[in-house]
Amino acid sequence: VDRILIGGAMAYTFFKSQGRVVGKSLCEDDFLDKAAELLDQAAEIGCQIVLPVDTVIAKEFKANAENKIATGDIDEDWQGVDIGPESSRLFAENLADAKTIVWNGPMGVFELEPFDKGTRAVAQAVADATSRGARSVIGGGDSASAIVNMGLEDKVSHISTGGGASLEFLEGKQFKCLAILDEK
Repeated sequence: VDRILIGGAMAYTFFKSQGRVVGKSLCEDDFLDKAAELLDQAAEIGCQIVLPVDTVIAKEFKANAENKIATGDIDEDWQGVDIGPESSRLFAENLADAKTIVWNGPMGVFELEPFDKGTRAVAQAVADATSRGARSVIGGGDSASAIVNMGLEDKVSHISTGGGASLEFLEGKQFKCLAILDEK
């Protein structure tokens, strides 16, 4: 693994682990230490972790809600709802020369306009990289839905709705259902 791009709700846990204020953004406080540890481990092995450099923030999850771009801390009444335009470009640049792409999870609240732009940009970047020879695996119902809704399902190598299961497989964990079949 050369690079890990972290967007969507997971980014706010990483931001907070670095001491940033994330407002009302989704954040898993129980994993702050783990996020900081992962950043350190990645640096030790030369794996680049790419976090958003800007985020779209809104006061509520609602289509066309008032929103703005944040490049640092997020005010307490606001929450992150998408990666920003600079992050979309940064992520696309990082995907452009990838040989293998595993994408799990949207970049924001992609079900609501205009908070679908980051997910759309990443989906297109994955499709473009695939057209240049990259192998792409899309894992998880939300990411799969985004790819299909954009008409890109034939532009990626593989789509699986099993997000968590796909990640566990990549970790080398055995599927419980297959273990049961092996026993019989």
